[in-house]
Amino acid sequence: MPTIHWLGTGLSTVPGIRRLAVGDLPLVLWNRTVEKAHAAIEGLDTNAQVREFDLETVGAAIEPGDIVVSMLPGTWHVPVAQLAIEKEAHFVSSSYISKEMAALDKEASYYKLSLVNEVGLDPGIDHLMAHGLVDRYRDSAQFDPANTIRFRSFCGGFPKIPNDFRYKFSWSPLGVLKALRSPARSIRDGDVVDTARPWHALSDYEARLPGGSETFQAYPNRDSLPFMSAYHFDPDWQVDEFVRGTLRLNGWSDAWAEIFSEIETLEGEAGDARLQEMSDDLWRTQSYDEGEPDRVVLCVELEARSDDKAVWHHSHVIDASGNESGSAMGRLVSLPVSLAIEAIAAGKISAGVSAAPSDTTIIKHWFDVLRSHGDEIHLIDHLS
Repeated sequence: MPTIHWLGTGLSTVPGIRRLAVGDLPLVLWNRTVEKAHAAIEGLDTNAQVREFDLETVGAAIEPGDIVVSMLPGTWHVPVAQLAIEKEAHFVSSSYISKEMAALDKEASYYKLSLVNEVGLDPGIDHLMAHGLVDRYRDSAQFDPANTIRFRSFCGGFPKIPNDFRYKFSWSPLGVLKALRSPARSIRDGDVVDTARPWHALSDYEARLPGGSETFQAYPNRDSLPFMSAYHFDPDWQVDEFVRGTLRLNGWSDAWAEIFSEIETLEGEAGDARLQEMSDDLWRTQSYDEGEPDRVVLCVELEARSDDKAVWHHSHVIDASGNESGSAMGRLVSLPVSLAIEAIAAGKISAGVSAAPSDTTIIKHWFDVLRSHGDEIHLIDHLS
């Protein structure tokens, strides 16, 4: 039976850890602050172990066939994955697949090891939703390769009770600030659109939620185009819109206007230093209060049109809130990670570097588990 080596026990990891801690697989939690790791499993009847994190010590503990989970900052993922391969162990992270991670595919496949990434919320659950919608559309009576396709995938996390800043941070703001300096690529009106800064491409997005429609601000992030093939779009489909992006509460762009203006001026090492100062200040002034509930909204939408008329239009949505047991973000990031670990242990994930699975049976099971933890994945027919 493989042992799970879970590296990093921050706030976004606890629900997944607690789920695994009462399961059948041996679990070892590794964290620099062992008290935080102990707190993650407090009150459980579990045999999970806690050890102080040190990569060399972790390496000495890994056995062939074990599963190594990196919930550490992104710069750690590739070194940890390389260590896992060296020890002939599997690997899991919730982060995007970097070029360096993708380069490990051949070696991982040779040793029949699964290196699974993009199995958190976004990326993660959004992938499952997209695969489910594409499969549902293909199986529908309205499917026609000549249809024009519009695809939108937007996710956002923000305070359940909106504040003047229209946002709060549950971990270091530096990642959010760096993302605001990153270009994005998407398809709009049939053309590829490159965006230098997210706020240059802000638009209103009306989300069809279980409680009714709500309008958010939305913007594209990263390069959306590779996900067309990842989601099994046929190359000859006529794609009018394809965007993966971020949701923010209405008023976010006004509240952040001064931050946008300053980010535009930052360059080089001095710019990086200033970005760190901004991050530290935002962490002091705009982080969640103890016990404050968060909210997560995820909408993945697929529309097929013929003769400029929608003939098929469905979406998967989540509108989740934090509660007394923890944050919505923590549940929706870490529970899929725990499910990916179990899928590897059961031999259901192919060898090599991969993202969230597209198998319909696995997707249904993962949705059922999320539902059992209180997070309903709603399927909405926009034409009904």
